[in-house]
Amino acid sequence: METEIWPNFLREAKRLGVPVVFANARVSEKSFARYKRWEFLVGEFFTRVMRDAELFLAQTPEDAARLKEMGAPEGRVEVTGNLKYDAEPPAIGRFGEWLNDQIRQQERWPVVVAGSVVAEEEEAVLAAYDVVQRQWRHALLVLAPRKPDRFDVAASVAAAAGWNVVRRSVLDFAAPLEENADVLVLDSIGELAGVYSLADAAFVGGSLVPAGGHNILEPAWFSKPPVFGQSMENFREMAAQFLSARAGVQVTSGSQLGKVWVQLIEDNPLRERMGAAARGLSERNRGATTRALDRIASLLEQKGSAA
Repeated sequence: METEIWPNFLREAKRLGVPVVFANARVSEKSFARYKRWEFLVGEFFTRVMRDAELFLAQTPEDAARLKEMGAPEGRVEVTGNLKYDAEPPAIGRFGEWLNDQIRQQERWPVVVAGSVVAEEEEAVLAAYDVVQRQWRHALLVLAPRKPDRFDVAASVAAAAGWNVVRRSVLDFAAPLEENADVLVLDSIGELAGVYSLADAAFVGGSLVPAGGHNILEPAWFSKPPVFGQSMENFREMAAQFLSARAGVQVTSGSQLGKVWVQLIEDNPLRERMGAAARGLSERNRGATTRALDRIASLLEQKGSAA
């Protein structure tokens, strides 16, 4: 899958007559730049390694071109699209249902969700939320760190900044959400995607710092236009499509993020139009899974006939 290029595995599979197919294949700009830097030393080796694979099903034409330049044979590289578009929107879950009830009962508005936030982004997100809070005192920020090792840190950073912080891990669903809570730290795994459905404005992290970005389709599933930073190397084509379709917004700082959040919250027609464009874009790009499976089935059929 993607860029899991293991030379010994490929060599042994080839020796045993086991065809290897790379599905959802991609080569990031960073990885390709590193390859080009050392091509004089590893180019011949990579060419031999890439020839041990039977087929490369690339996400984009750019990925296909990079794979060929790294040694993948011309006739073994095809573009089938990005499998991420085929993921199904998750159910909101018990926590999401509880939170939705609390938001309605307490008339909390607006709700902003900052997901997949990485180290050194917490401060920028909180600065953006401060812009929102100045205008709407009953706002709520759901702050979801990308990795568990940032759960405690994110809660501490928010508390040190003067926000009243509650954590998902200590919530009692039989009790109400604290009415004076400013920031809800989502210190859990697997609940973020559904929570995007509750957002009046959203941000997808790993993008305001050089971390490569994260999946902006999650808010788009729920017709929420994703806002993201400039570091989107891992989702470059997807981000470009969203910006071209005016289905998302790219920002450079926490203060700019806050201004964009305010604009989206205030302008219902704009938010709805962008949300519809985001949902439409995610749906139009579906089908990569079927194309990949059909191509793999065809390959196996050919191998079976040849045997």
